[in-house]
Amino acid sequence: MKLQNKTALITGAGQGIGRAIALLFAREGAAVAVADIDLAGAGKVAGEIIAARGKALAVKCDIGRQEEVERMVKEAMAQFGSIDILVNNAGISRILPFLETTEKIWDETLDVNLKGTFLSCKAVIPHMLKQKSGKIINMSSQSGKRGSTWYAAYCSSKFGIIGLTQSLALEFAPEGINVNALCPNVVFTPLWEKQLDQYARKYNLTPEKAREFMLSKIPMGRFAVPEDVANVALFLASDESGYMTGQSIEVTGGQ
Repeated sequence: MKLQNKTALITGAGQGIGRAIALLFAREGAAVAVADIDLAGAGKVAGEIIAARGKALAVKCDIGRQEEVERMVKEAMAQFGSIDILVNNAGISRILPFLETTEKIWDETLDVNLKGTFLSCKAVIPHMLKQKSGKIINMSSQSGKRGSTWYAAYCSSKFGIIGLTQSLALEFAPEGINVNALCPNVVFTPLWEKQLDQYARKYNLTPEKAREFMLSKIPMGRFAVPEDVANVALFLASDESGYMTGQSIEVTGGQ
């Protein structure tokens, strides 16, 4: 098993991509702190891991709030004694015209996606420094590499995550800490299902036609599933990626 005797803290792990990463990491031997703003969702995923004879802890956390992030890390450390892997997966998105992007929507998006990643890294890195090792995986997006209309706040947050990833990778490489980012395209998680109507509005299509339009732009001819992203996250969390840091890896089916 690739993560035997490792401990992972995964944010936004109550559903979707975070859930897939948590379950895969547990199958590969990691003890997993499943963090989510929805404690019931986190508890369900932790329960799945425990039912499969793995080790897991469910933690409620709003990652845009420093005190909650610090409490999340404290609970994970108290339960497992170390954090070897941090996956900053929690995120939100809204698809709407720039002039309809209110200050509240802007702040909420940046607070969760970018500030939350910053706060989680800041809370976990001191523990990694003590052990002279660690793997950090930040969830960016293909929208973190290419701007798009109606995504001003989301693109800004995801571009910021890549910048933060590169900065931390350079600063902490001498300390044995690897920091990389993942950049998926459309993964039909509950988050995307909620956004489909917004995407359809952008192109003046029905939701079904909008789905067909998105699919037509993917050379591999299918949408990503959460496990596609989880498999790459496993590589980045394992010793196999030991010489990689500061990278932003696309998981886009060639798009």
